[in-house]
Amino acid sequence: MPTLYLSPHPDNFQNLRVLVAARYGRHEPRVVSLPPDKELGNPSFSVPKLPALETQAGVRVSGAAAVSYLLCPDAMRGQSPEASALVRQWVSFADLEIAPAASAAAFSVLGVSKQSKQVTDRAVTELQSLLAVLDGHLKLRTYLVGEAMTLADVTVASSLLLPYKYVLNQSLRASYTNVTRWFLTCVNQPEFQFILGPMKLCEQTTVVGTLKSDLREPKAEFSEPKELTEPPKSASQLKKEAKKKEKLEKFQQKKEKSQQQQQQQQQQGEKKPKVEKKEKKDLGVITYNIPTPPGEKKDVESPMPDSYSPQYVEAAWYQWWESQGFFKPEYGRRSVSEPNPKGLFMMCIPPPNVTGSLHLGHALTNAIQDSLTRWHRMKGETTLWNPGCDHAGIATQVVVEKKLWKEQRKTRHDLGRELFVEAVWKWKTEKGDRIYHQLKKLGASMDWDRACFTMDPKLSNSVQEAFIRLHEEGVIYRSTRLVNWSCALNSAISDIEVDKKELTGRTLLPVPGYENKVEFGVLVFFAYKIEGSDEEVVVATTRIETMLGDTAVAVHPKDPRYKHLHGRRVLHPFTAKCLPIVCDDFVDMEFGTGAVKITPAHDPNDYEVGLRHGLDFITIIDETGCLVNVPPTFQGMKRFDARRAVFQLLKDAGLVRDVKDNPMVVPICSRSKDVVEPLLKPQWYVRCDTMARGAAEAVRRGDLRIVPDFHLKTWFNWMDNIRDWCISRQLWWGHRIPAYFVTVNDPSVPPGEDTDGRYWISGRTEQEVKEKAAKVFKVPTEKISLRQDEDVLDTWFSSGLFPFSIFGWPNPSEDLQIFYPGTLLETGHDILFFWVARMVMLGLKLTGKLPFREVYLHAVVRDAHGRKMSKSLGNVIDPLDVITGITLEGLHAQLLESNLDPSETERAKQGQKSDYPNGIPECGTDALRFALCAYTSQGRDINLDVNRILGYRHFCNKLWNATKFAIRGLGDGFKPQPSPEPSGSESLIDRWILSRLSHAVELCDAGFQAYDFPGITTAVYNFWLYELCDVYLECLKPVFASPDEAAIQTARNVLYTCLDAGLRLLSPFMPFVTEELFQRLPRRSPSDPPSICVTPYPSTEQYCWRNEGLDHTVDFALSIIRAVRSLRADYNLTKTKADCYLQCLDPGTARSVSCCSSYIRTLSSSNQVLVLEPGQAPPPGCAVAIASDKCTVHLLLKGLIDAEKEISKLASKKAELQKQILRLQERMGSPDYAAKVPAKVQEADAAKLKQSETELRKSEEAIENFKKML
Repeated sequence: MPTLYLSPHPDNFQNLRVLVAARYGRHEPRVVSLPPDKELGNPSFSVPKLPALETQAGVRVSGAAAVSYLLCPDAMRGQSPEASALVRQWVSFADLEIAPAASAAAFSVLGVSKQSKQVTDRAVTELQSLLAVLDGHLKLRTYLVGEAMTLADVTVASSLLLPYKYVLNQSLRASYTNVTRWFLTCVNQPEFQFILGPMKLCEQTTVVGTLKSDLREPKAEFSEPKELTEPPKSASQLKKEAKKKEKLEKFQQKKEKSQQQQQQQQQQGEKKPKVEKKEKKDLGVITYNIPTPPGEKKDVESPMPDSYSPQYVEAAWYQWWESQGFFKPEYGRRSVSEPNPKGLFMMCIPPPNVTGSLHLGHALTNAIQDSLTRWHRMKGETTLWNPGCDHAGIATQVVVEKKLWKEQRKTRHDLGRELFVEAVWKWKTEKGDRIYHQLKKLGASMDWDRACFTMDPKLSNSVQEAFIRLHEEGVIYRSTRLVNWSCALNSAISDIEVDKKELTGRTLLPVPGYENKVEFGVLVFFAYKIEGSDEEVVVATTRIETMLGDTAVAVHPKDPRYKHLHGRRVLHPFTAKCLPIVCDDFVDMEFGTGAVKITPAHDPNDYEVGLRHGLDFITIIDETGCLVNVPPTFQGMKRFDARRAVFQLLKDAGLVRDVKDNPMVVPICSRSKDVVEPLLKPQWYVRCDTMARGAAEAVRRGDLRIVPDFHLKTWFNWMDNIRDWCISRQLWWGHRIPAYFVTVNDPSVPPGEDTDGRYWISGRTEQEVKEKAAKVFKVPTEKISLRQDEDVLDTWFSSGLFPFSIFGWPNPSEDLQIFYPGTLLETGHDILFFWVARMVMLGLKLTGKLPFREVYLHAVVRDAHGRKMSKSLGNVIDPLDVITGITLEGLHAQLLESNLDPSETERAKQGQKSDYPNGIPECGTDALRFALCAYTSQGRDINLDVNRILGYRHFCNKLWNATKFAIRGLGDGFKPQPSPEPSGSESLIDRWILSRLSHAVELCDAGFQAYDFPGITTAVYNFWLYELCDVYLECLKPVFASPDEAAIQTARNVLYTCLDAGLRLLSPFMPFVTEELFQRLPRRSPSDPPSICVTPYPSTEQYCWRNEGLDHTVDFALSIIRAVRSLRADYNLTKTKADCYLQCLDPGTARSVSCCSSYIRTLSSSNQVLVLEPGQAPPPGCAVAIASDKCTVHLLLKGLIDAEKEISKLASKKAELQKQILRLQERMGSPDYAAKVPAKVQEADAAKLKQSETELRKSEEAIENFKKML
């Protein structure tokens, strides 16, 4: 075991950093707290700096960076050379920049170090500037490097622990929303939580209030005790003063705004334009108004709108795709049976509930499945994505029952079974297609002609056949066992429909059917008297009412406290029965008193004890939740009313010994919100052990592949420890169980009991069942009477048959022969057991085949802060609201339509207001799909930030503008070459963009093969944005403006190849915008496919022009361009072009740079680019920047800038900024500022101060640089 030496301070963030790294690496080192003056026992290991680590192998390292690097897993150090370099860069940035500034700022507030005002100010300014850097970097990222936690995140987050804990209050955090979102995501990871515990962020305190003025004179708050002893003002006084102050602040803001506008007019041209302004223009709504009958092709001859608008782009395409049959596997071939050398792809949808409304989980599933389907279709495979919908027994019955009561004040019992089922079918006909329309809105390319509903005759026949076959084989049997019972629904429910509500202690919970809330989380200790003795045994229970059904008391056989009571009995105080004391190893001697009351008919553990010891099973709670088989005092009482009554009577009898708070889990029915009651009921069960072994072996042999493979442990754990499956549900809506109880009207045959399996016979018709029964009991059919079971089958039973029932099994069909088994099953990991395992078991059992070859399990969607989606938090988002946009008021209105209680509604409103203060902007389907796939890192939960989705909408606008420019550049009469193959006359930049296109094709192909969706989206995004738009299109502008027709034609062909292939690469993720733009491009051949969704996906065999040497050359040129642009920005050269001199280290570098000089000149807006000979000096008056270790950039400013004039302007600006900063500091430093000024005004002041200080620092740096030019 390695030894980890740490300093003893609990807030030492470097300690926490290495402990978190160790937790990620699954290390459990021996931790030694080592004060600074203590020496180690090992003289050969001197520790210059803590923390330090000594491994068992004798490796000794010290310092947080080295120790955390050694302890963390390889994957967190970067999964590629580029990622590894970035991780090291961020670790260095944290250690050298963030940690010193963070510590200085925090220590000032805490009074740990005595620092001068100047040092404190500098630390805080530096911390704020570093946070601004981080905030910008994290604007469109979840983590610092890649799409998963790395050592970079651990290191930087640890460095910021002190500021977030003691310095950055809510007002200050508002300026760094992206950093805060990322920080909370990090510290809420299980590894951080294990080390840190609950992380409480800094609140609005007196000490932290000093930071409002950037920690000016922090000790002043401590030196004035009157601040602490002054009598508090009343709420009304504070409110009145706050209003008055707010008015003054608004006036002051208007005044300052007016001054700023005047100042900006005087200094016009000095500030760089803000990109955001341009982006806001792009959010205008443009609609498609050209009359187009549904199914007809959209008009693409009219001019393109000025900017991208989702409403315009998404109009009309889906109906055309459907009408053309693009989504059908028959498209392009005579029949699905026609052999296809390119292969076949079949996947069925996880059928959503017919009652359902789309949520982000559906959107994620749809985005992944549709991207895979479209990719396989574009590869030329015979492709079927089969849609369907689940009848959702309990959910649908609850919805219709509520509707019936609301409209007619009737229950289902008032109607009767037949009329109620008719009412459900009517509701399904009216409302059941809603989710299909929503899926179409998301662009789902399913074959809707094959859509199936689990209650359709075809599927119902499959369900009936499966039950009968399994029952006849003995796999399905009837037994009386404990089930999860919902008294409100009057039905058994499955484990997945049970929510586990964790309580920390005494809690009052609402329960349907009770006016007052019911107490849970309490452990009651009461005594049972020993028969024939004055002794007693004290037992403890959280469900005191169940003691009326006790039939024993259990103790551990080795518990010395009760050895003398083995074999004795206790007296029940209300029934006067004698209950045996039994010995059982299941008893936890440490819990309660070590003696346990046993209620076999109402507790799963007690049920097992009852079976082992042959105890009585007394049911004391009926299906409605009322007491039965109890003394008259309690007969007919509701179970939780009986809880109070039993406690009171025990107390009156002097038998209550103690009452304690007790952490516990309460099972809640997800449908009815009722507390689940374990009840003994005769039910139908599926014997799963043999089927589970087959399913487990299929995975072990490699016949079935589960991705990601870390789910294998869960799979084998479930399969190897499976229990029989209860498939009975006490409902009217669903597949009625085709089993009949037989009564034989013959004295030679004794009457049967419900639990006797011989008297239950299944069949397709009553006549068939009678004939079977006559053979079993050897009597004529006339003597047989039948009663069909009233129950229906668990919805998961019909879902488990879905991969083959949709094709009409057991009846033979072409679809069943061709498409079963399927290729892939894609779904969320949360239903791996409930659905995936059961499909595999039933598929193998009933068809002898696996239902699919691969299972891909995606992660759970969480909000931007890493919290689970919950209506009560206000963070559940309808994807259609992201697509079309919604106001904050609209979000609030949705809460009012939900079933939240008023307090939860108010909390949810605050959550919405915090996350979406301006509502959700219209992002469009393509941006939502792309964002969801970009987030889908294998196995990790997805923290979905709507701001990132909006960023991808801006990406759509970039595509739009780039294609619009390119179409103009191609010209009206452009006819592309028949093949994309290069002609050989391409320029360096032409060859480079073709190399980058080939690289993007490689990455996309590998990504789809490995289900690496972030890898694919990143590759396409980078190609379009950073390579095609930012570099290649800019380089084409001077080409298209030149008279060289040959170069222009070559460039046009290369440009067309990039647009054509780039849109096809993107199409599986963004089907609408890529179709719109693809349709506006000319075709290589009249026989080309009519739609992008049936056009071949770019292949590595065709796009094979990768040139890594050329890539390195252009990358080096781009580093020079970035250096020149940085200098131009520093010296505010917005329009003026300067001469650029490049000083290279060696002739090889000079040759590479010379090849790219024309592109450097274009992209850096330079007047001319001159490569200096070795030893040749640049002219005087240049600004200098280092592009790399092999090249230095010199930008000639002499003659372009009047240094004295610039210094004068900057000096005036500096003086004005200093006044503004002083004024803000004085106002924010006033004693009552934090208490009396509204939070919004405080946030505005803090942002204004931060901006002014940044401008001041920049002005001072610029003045110093200009002085050097004088």
